Amino acid sequence: MAISLSAVLLLGIILVIMIRSGSLKGGPSIVAVLFGFFLASSGMAPSINRFTESIADMIRDISF
Repeated sequence: MAISLSAVLLLGIILVIMIRSGSLKGGPSIVAVLFGFFLASSGMAPSINRFTESIADMIRDISF
């Protein structure tokens, strides 16, 4: 839950920055948000969730 909330917050901030800088217009951003919303309710959602969790685990396990 914490990882997905952090990812949503990070992606939301990136989306706002891209809209404000003019590199992404309002229409395509709405399409991107709707695509993510409907993708989350599709059959691919568990696979995508496992993939992002494995990436987060891999990053967490990196030791400096």
